[in-house]
Amino acid sequence: MDIVGALQTFMRVVEAGSFSAAAVDLSLTQPAVSRQISALEAHLNTRLLHRTTSALALTAEGEQIIPMALKVIEAAEALSETTCRGGGAVAGKVRLALPTPLGLYVSDRLGVLLERHRGLSVDLLVREEPSDLVGEGIDLEVRLGAVSDCSLMCRRIGWTTAFLVAAPSYLQGRAEPKTPDDVTAHDCICYSRAGNARLWSFSNGSDDVTVRIAPRFNASNSVAVYRAVLAGNGLAVLSHILVGSEIEQGRLVNVMPEFPPSRLAISVVYPSRRNLPLRIRTVLDFLIEIVGEDPLMAPAFSH
Repeated sequence: MDIVGALQTFMRVVEAGSFSAAAVDLSLTQPAVSRQISALEAHLNTRLLHRTTSALALTAEGEQIIPMALKVIEAAEALSETTCRGGGAVAGKVRLALPTPLGLYVSDRLGVLLERHRGLSVDLLVREEPSDLVGEGIDLEVRLGAVSDCSLMCRRIGWTTAFLVAAPSYLQGRAEPKTPDDVTAHDCICYSRAGNARLWSFSNGSDDVTVRIAPRFNASNSVAVYRAVLAGNGLAVLSHILVGSEIEQGRLVNVMPEFPPSRLAISVVYPSRRNLPLRIRTVLDFLIEIVGEDPLMAPAFSH
């Protein structure tokens, strides 16, 4: 049997959550996918998936095989790329996870990459919390701030720029904060991304100043916070990607510019691998390229 092909089908079933969805992704029929999984289970002499009419779940053996399956697939891809590298062909699917502002930034520019490499496809996952890269079959993830998982490879590609913003309607009749301590007297809208959203950190150019916020409005999505700020509901710390044009057009005010929000490292993480497949390296290089094009994120602009 084609063990590599069967493992690829197995991983697609795991990622898609059903035989039918995997069949669509692989351009196969559902019975063909089922036969490949059954043949793989027979070859390994173990059941990998629990199947019912309404659900699909990994067995313990199925969970254990995922890291090994990924290694086999990656080795096969690396071998294939080595033999055809002279042609420069980039093909296959890359699963890429990003926080919402960067997801919007990348989606605006992704067409350039896909036009450049016609055989490449990208699954873009926009989420606020870190992912289980191996368990979810994610090839690359962009994370903000410190990366504590030492099992992952980590490459810093830039720095965030954020602004403390408010709508003119909110500020009307209120004294604008001049220092970080003044912020606590205002209505604050917190973006509860991974980490402690109730601690806001600002920089005076040499030191960081942290203040504890007691928000009445929390949201787990930065776009929801952005819309709430535009509606005049309070102050919020948001990425320049979301609010830069709004500040320029006067729809939002850059509050307390002498104490901007502290900057966070932008890093790309991926499972520890000796050789990244060409399709993944290509997307990684593209991320480095487009982040570097924005002067507010470029690595050289880190202070």
